[in-house]
Amino acid sequence: MRSRVLPTGIEVLDRKLSGGIPAGSVVAITAPPASQSELLLYELTASRVTLYLSTQRSAEAVTDAIARTSARTGDATVRGIDADAPLDHVNQLIRALPEGSNLIVDPVDVLERESHARYQHFMNTLQTAMVNTGSLAFLHGLDGHAVPGNRDVTAYMADAVFELETRVSGDAIENRLAVPKFRGSNALEETIKLRLAERVEIDTSRDIA
Repeated sequence: MRSRVLPTGIEVLDRKLSGGIPAGSVVAITAPPASQSELLLYELTASRVTLYLSTQRSAEAVTDAIARTSARTGDATVRGIDADAPLDHVNQLIRALPEGSNLIVDPVDVLERESHARYQHFMNTLQTAMVNTGSLAFLHGLDGHAVPGNRDVTAYMADAVFELETRVSGDAIENRLAVPKFRGSNALEETIKLRLAERVEIDTSRDIA
C-alpha cells in the first residue's frame, strides 16, 4: 500500500517532490556550516507540529532565530540536548513524539560521533518511531571540514537525502539543492537552484557561462 505523502511546508520542494515525502520517512539534509540551510529547517515547521532538537545552540537561540525569520514558520517546540549524553537524551524525547509530527535534529553531527553500534541502533529506533507515528524526521548534517565517521550510516539508512551546495560565483552566492536519494520514489535528476534570503524560493536568475 502506498504511504501517505506529507508536505514539507517548503512550497518549492513540495512541487518538485510531487506533494511531499511519504509519512514515516527519515530525511538527511547535508549543507556547509556557512550556508543558509537553517532557513530550510525553519520553514519545515510550517507544515505541522515540530519537535526541534538543538544539539549545539541553546534552545533560546533557536527559538529566537525562528521568531525573527520572515519565512513562513509554524508551531515548534525547541529543546536543547544534553551535551554529556546526547544520544540518550534524544532517544528519551523521541519516545514522546506526537502522531503526525516533524522531528528536526540540528545538527546530527553530535550524534554521529557516538560509536558505530550505538548510532546504528539509534537510526533503527528512529525509523521505527517515524513509521509508528506517521511522522517525518529531518537530520541536519554539517558538510564541513570535520565530517563525523558515521555520516555514511546516516546517508545509507535515511529514506531521502537532500544535499545543499553553496558557493561564491563572481559577485553572487549560488545555492543548489540535489536530491540524489529518495527511497521508494524517484530522485530528482537535476539540481534545484534556490534563493535563500527571506524565504526559500526558486532562483530564476540565468546562469552565464
